[in-house]
Amino acid sequence: MTPFMMPNYKQMKLKNFLFWIIAIVITLSSAIYQRMTGPTHPYRGSVEIAGEEISYRLIRSFPEPADAPARLVAENKEIHGFFRYKRYPSYDIWDTIPLVRDEKYLIAYIPQQPAAGKVMYQIFLETEDERVKLSEDPIIIRFRDDVPALALIPHVFLMFFAMLLSTRAGLAALAGQKTYGLTMWTIAAFILGGLVFGPIVQKYAFGDWWTGWPFGTDLTDNKTAFALIFWVIAFFKVRQNPCHRTWVLVASFVLLLIYLVPHSLLGSEIDWTQENMQ
Repeated sequence: MTPFMMPNYKQMKLKNFLFWIIAIVITLSSAIYQRMTGPTHPYRGSVEIAGEEISYRLIRSFPEPADAPARLVAENKEIHGFFRYKRYPSYDIWDTIPLVRDEKYLIAYIPQQPAAGKVMYQIFLETEDERVKLSEDPIIIRFRDDVPALALIPHVFLMFFAMLLSTRAGLAALAGQKTYGLTMWTIAAFILGGLVFGPIVQKYAFGDWWTGWPFGTDLTDNKTAFALIFWVIAFFKVRQNPCHRTWVLVASFVLLLIYLVPHSLLGSEIDWTQENMQ
């Protein structure tokens, strides 16, 4: 290599390094966004009663075969309360149960449901003179079965690793770089994470391997399949013509948009409105 080639080589290495940093930032941002916006993320807030500000973090997902405890700290023993609940979606009437005090905690024990069963609940705090509710609208909690770490960790890692590779491939396509290797590894990670470990996690959590099209409307399963179609097309396009980058860019953008959809939105649920579920 001549001295005249060194600056270009160093520039290329620097560009690749920057592209990986950008891809990592985008991937981590999407992971945080998914975590914070999903329907299973705890509902947070605060209220004031009896001169005390009470902050709370109420669960919207529960992975154990037991009543789900929604706890909040209320050290003032004059504060008590109740919660009302009913299955969701259902034609049930609201049932009301007093909160249980355990030292500084007030706890709403939400009745256990089978995997994919959902419950609407709303918590009220009271004193002799006041009553406040913790949420204007009822909170929806979904019950599921426990998922072993050996299934869940590889699924989560591979899905976001695929996102990282996808973003890096999209940046490479924009910069006119080679994309075949990145495309191949993106598909491999996506298939392993979404179509191998994904159904395993789904089976453990809710009892079914696949609840997307054509068997159901689970948005997580459907968006996985939708994104994979674009990446398969991109792979064959790049394999036929190593200089072809349009489909890689499109597939990368589609996957980014899909990861902006909150995780578990329109996920598995039991429809209690059906007659055989009553």
